[in-house]
Amino acid sequence: MARNLDTALLRAFVAVAETGGMTAAAGVLNLTQAAVSQQIKRLEESFGGLLFERERRGLALTAQGERLLGLAKRLLAMNDQIWAEMTAPVETGEIRLGFPYDLVPGYAAPVLKRFARCCPRVRVRLFSHASREIREAVERGEIDLGIVEEVATEPHGETLMVDRLVWVGARGGDAWLQRPVPISIGSETCSIRPPTLAALRAADVDWRPVVEIANVDALNATVQSDLGVTTMLASAVPSNLEILPPDCGLPPVPPLSVSLYQRRDHGMRAVDDLARIIRETFCRRPSAAAVAA
Repeated sequence: MARNLDTALLRAFVAVAETGGMTAAAGVLNLTQAAVSQQIKRLEESFGGLLFERERRGLALTAQGERLLGLAKRLLAMNDQIWAEMTAPVETGEIRLGFPYDLVPGYAAPVLKRFARCCPRVRVRLFSHASREIREAVERGEIDLGIVEEVATEPHGETLMVDRLVWVGARGGDAWLQRPVPISIGSETCSIRPPTLAALRAADVDWRPVVEIANVDALNATVQSDLGVTTMLASAVPSNLEILPPDCGLPPVPPLSVSLYQRRDHGMRAVDDLARIIRETFCRRPSAAAVAA
């Protein structure tokens, strides 16, 4: 049969353990010494053993008391967190969230759905831009949270995942066999563009541009039509395209970090809640941990 612990008794126990005596604990708890003593006695009766033993300098924990102390502190911390969360006033307002174009299809919906349940009265304005533009907007205070693809996370950012860059083509297509290789690639602000072009130059692969554009849908359409190939984060490859094999003749491209940046003076608890949900959503994706080709 399930038994429920009385947190008031645990709080008294922790106070006595930390202060070393009933009198000092009574002052911390704003109770009488007799009340604290009675609470400790009730707790000892519940567990069927002594929690303290008297020494010359005061009370000391028994072996059973030592076992209980860490557990009691964790339970009280969880109790206090739940109380604070459930009694806090419901926040309202608006959060501005920056999302790279290519990550919106796979990640935005689960993030926004979970956040809507967590903070139903807080609106989220989604800004879909290139990573560099998102970083700059966060630094200017125009965006509260920004997800950014980059070679390495900066010190004031947080790495959400490191994902490999893969060559992608049309299902059953043969554009990757052509020479020069037809490449569909993002515009100058695209984070994937520099490492892709650097890999092609280092491998001395002859290529020609099919399209250079910031619109991911248009770029993907050229790849789906087998007009060219492109590079993408493995976790962002849509189902209508396929990852080309390692022996396709195209050079490996270094992985990218997906980072989270937060405006320092946002002043909203809901921003921290959204950051937590983003963090958990990215960590749950199985491909996020696969950085080896």
